[in-house]
Amino acid sequence: MGMFTRMNDIVQSNINAMLDKAEDPQKVMRLIIQEMEETLVELRTISARNIAEKKQFTRKIRRLSEDASHWAEKAKLAIEHNKEALARAALVQKQQSLEEQDVLEQQLTAINENLQGLEADAQRLNAKLAEARAKQKILNTREVSSATRLKAKNMQAQYDIEH
Repeated sequence: MGMFTRMNDIVQSNINAMLDKAEDPQKVMRLIIQEMEETLVELRTISARNIAEKKQFTRKIRRLSEDASHWAEKAKLAIEHNKEALARAALVQKQQSLEEQDVLEQQLTAINENLQGLEADAQRLNAKLAEARAKQKILNTREVSSATRLKAKNMQAQYDIEH
């Protein structure tokens, strides 16, 4: 998550300097846009994995909660039949299910935080990508405009030489 943010900041901070120094600013801009698009694909892939893990943990947590309820019922039934040893064993199993559920809930919280960070990074990268595409359009417009002016000057110079 931090790596993508840093990379995005570096690209953004150096974009103008690279364009000034580059021989072909459009080529550099295309490469920057391509790199941003690839990073965005990576972000989406990681997000998809995290969403899958989130669903898996949610199912496990639900199953453990059901298991804890099941063990509690068994403990209650054992107490009703005066079987304290079975009741204790059932309560131990219930406690283990609850502890495992707590661990998974902590992991689920971490996954949710990670997903939020990835989403924020993806939004920032999309904004930078849109900005880069706008700059690319400006460069294309400038190139077309420069080529047209150069052609007009050449035509004018040719006309001046002939007369």
